[in-house]
Amino acid sequence: MIHFINDHIEMPNIDFRKVEQWVKAVAAQYGYSVGELNYIFCDDEKILAVNREFLQHDYYTDVITFDYSTRTRVNGDIYISLDTVASNAAQEGASYLHELHRIIIHGLLHLTGQADKTPETKAQMTAKEEDALAKISILL
Repeated sequence: MIHFINDHIEMPNIDFRKVEQWVKAVAAQYGYSVGELNYIFCDDEKILAVNREFLQHDYYTDVITFDYSTRTRVNGDIYISLDTVASNAAQEGASYLHELHRIIIHGLLHLTGQADKTPETKAQMTAKEEDALAKISILL
């Protein structure tokens, strides 16, 4: 089951039912079903606190993924800073909704085993994000 949770911030204006269908379809594309998946929408201060407490990183980020997956089922907590999503969208010249959907699927792709720490894995992640984003445009 996919849960969309707000942590002291207004929920984004997205079609959660369609996003849930999309996330499940993308997970299936990589051989996974969806178990317990929590998307936690927060602000920059909350994601900084999570980054400091659990990862010992002292910087803001757009997404932090905690992976509790099994071999065939994605489970996890995905924190998304809506503040950083907005600033990234402005910086990239993208719409806020496009960037939010990209980050939603970015977190899921981490749960399917996709890394993004090297130039090669980052390029693979970007290609997979773009593929997934092309699919959600059909749903919206």
